[in-house]
Amino acid sequence: MKKIALVAALAAATAAPAFAQSSVTLWGRLNTTVESQKIGNQDRKAVVENNNSRLGLRGTEDLGGGLKASFNLEHGLNSDTGAASGGSQFWNRQANVELTGSFGTVRLGSWFPDSYFSTVDRTSNHNHDTGSSSDALFSSFAFGFRTNKVGYFSPTVNGFSVNASLHAGEGAAGDARAMDLSANYEVGGLHVAAAYSQADTATKRKNYTLEADYSFGPFLVAGYVQRETASGFKARNIARVSAMYTLGQSEFHFNIGGTKAGADGTFRNAGASQWTLGYNYNLSKRTKVYGYITDVDQKLANGAGDFNSLAVGVRHNF
Repeated sequence: MKKIALVAALAAATAAPAFAQSSVTLWGRLNTTVESQKIGNQDRKAVVENNNSRLGLRGTEDLGGGLKASFNLEHGLNSDTGAASGGSQFWNRQANVELTGSFGTVRLGSWFPDSYFSTVDRTSNHNHDTGSSSDALFSSFAFGFRTNKVGYFSPTVNGFSVNASLHAGEGAAGDARAMDLSANYEVGGLHVAAAYSQADTATKRKNYTLEADYSFGPFLVAGYVQRETASGFKARNIARVSAMYTLGQSEFHFNIGGTKAGADGTFRNAGASQWTLGYNYNLSKRTKVYGYITDVDQKLANGAGDFNSLAVGVRHNF
């Protein structure tokens, strides 16, 4: 009996570290607003709006020798109706596996373009660039090529890092090869990024983006400039600046952006501008209440395409 007990104890001792080296986390975000919206020439209406709510799983396994395997699965859902959002696939926001070591990270699968998170997302930050107040002006064609990707994320060296991904068109009708590149430098409260996206569609779409944000004391200021080109269309330039002031649990936000008529995008027929004034109150690290007013002017006759919303909402992370 003593021998059996000793063997059992040794087995438990050797198995415990193996279990401790693996983890799976269930996480999510519910983000919902009640809004008074006016779209174009239509009468103003009251709506309950989903703001990119999602449910996710992530896991990590320590393989030893500095090597780690991990996965990410993310499902988009409409918090106002409970229905899935973002397409017919269940894991419609993210589904990938990766290996990480001293060389950096190699990722395979589907995810949102890293150039977006390095630039636009850091500037339009009052509601995590979601919902009706999200940035309506930037060149977003790279979002259409977020599946079937191979990516590389470098380690950060002296504040510098680079990300690169390639999308395989796989010969599917209407699909095309695409690439997404970004370079980041971060030190202290300063972050600077440069990004490039390309899609080999019939119009050969490209965009180039420069972004900078700087935090000092209770202030955060940020901005980006972007140029979008497409064969057969006039190039268009986009720009946005933002500011945040933090006072205790309160955040005061303002951002404004604009673009001129140009490439084959949402605003190719006329110029457009957008401004947003927002307030967040952080009840905890996971929960906030907030409000904002946002206004999009497409510079079209009779107000066609214009949008205005006054919103209040709750966001909870878990």
